[in-house]
Amino acid sequence: MERHVQAFLNKLSLASVAVATFTLLLLFLRPPPQTCLPPTAAARHRFPRSSCDAAARREFLPLDKKNKRLWSSRAFRGQVLSYRTFFGSIRDLGLLRNDSKVLCVSAGAGHEVMALSESGVADVTGVELIDSPPLVSRADPHNLPFFDGVFDLAFSGHLEEALFPSRFAAEMERTVRVGGACVVVVAECGDAEVEEIVGLFRKSRFLGAANVTLIGLKMTRIVMRVKAAS
Repeated sequence: MERHVQAFLNKLSLASVAVATFTLLLLFLRPPPQTCLPPTAAARHRFPRSSCDAAARREFLPLDKKNKRLWSSRAFRGQVLSYRTFFGSIRDLGLLRNDSKVLCVSAGAGHEVMALSESGVADVTGVELIDSPPLVSRADPHNLPFFDGVFDLAFSGHLEEALFPSRFAAEMERTVRVGGACVVVVAECGDAEVEEIVGLFRKSRFLGAANVTLIGLKMTRIVMRVKAAS
């Protein structure tokens, strides 16, 4: 019985060796893959994106050209114009002037920063977790890298998305001078929700709320004035 088993195992081993040898032969005899990259181009190209990427090209679009393409797009310009109209209403409330120092928190790609600059506000700072130079710098909205009371107005359209809303609101308040304003826009809401949001700004006095249309969305604008510490 053991002799039969041994013979079977020997045959199995021979068959495995034969299969492995045949596989190796196929690999060696297989012709090289066809590519669009000529052999002489190897020294001139640094790791092409694909075998057909033999044409000379820049790996990165220069920042100024990238921004020019983005800023001139219809979608970007449409949002900038919408923000310009929105900030016009803040001017009407007497809370924004050309010499105001304005902070835009969670400013995204910088639509609101550009809108303020185009409307004549000279000193506008935009911050976001991911920077978008030159309009928006990198900073944590929950731990803003600014001294107390250095801005006249702080604005955000993304309070609802904050990981810690109370900390987010407190940082907006901290960086705005006494008598300055904190302005936020949130998804359109009622009195109860407005009261809840105002409650996050513990050092400010509620000035008013209004339903607005911003970047094509129905939203609620909430305005508060920072008051002196009691």
